[in-house]
Amino acid sequence: MRFGIVGASGFLVNQAVFIACKKIADAGFDFHELDVFANLAGTQFNIRWYHVFSVVAFIIANLWNFVLNRYWTFGGAEKQKWWIQLPQFMAVGVFGLIITLLVSTALVNSESPVALPEHIFDGSTGLRTRAYWGNFIGVILAVPANFLFNKLWTFRTVREKRNRTSGRLS
Repeated sequence: MRFGIVGASGFLVNQAVFIACKKIADAGFDFHELDVFANLAGTQFNIRWYHVFSVVAFIIANLWNFVLNRYWTFGGAEKQKWWIQLPQFMAVGVFGLIITLLVSTALVNSESPVALPEHIFDGSTGLRTRAYWGNFIGVILAVPANFLFNKLWTFRTVREKRNRTSGRLS
């Protein structure tokens, strides 16, 4: 239950940071979230600003989730050192980030067959901003993978010790 609450709060942190990044960019810089941030090594593929916003949101939300999971969800349990668990947690999160970026790109790129329709998601309001919806849907689809990998790998020591003390098999 606590793991789920932490995950939901991390989802909200992710969305809030993504929106804050976009608002800051809109207010203080002369670029749009769909503009190119960098080209991928001379290919036809580009990293766009909404990808950068997703990465920043991922880092902050994953740090948030790690701290809450470590000290609240598994607070009373014996754990590995934080500097061992944090890289594991972030590595698992990278799989979720890749899922988020792929889904977001497919939904936001107007040339994609699954792109969100531009006549509805025209950016005229927050609820009609394709980049917001791309990140939102991408994170939602990444949640099950993140949960499973963190349960089975990052926090397995906690689970294994609980099972040994209760006499259950993992």
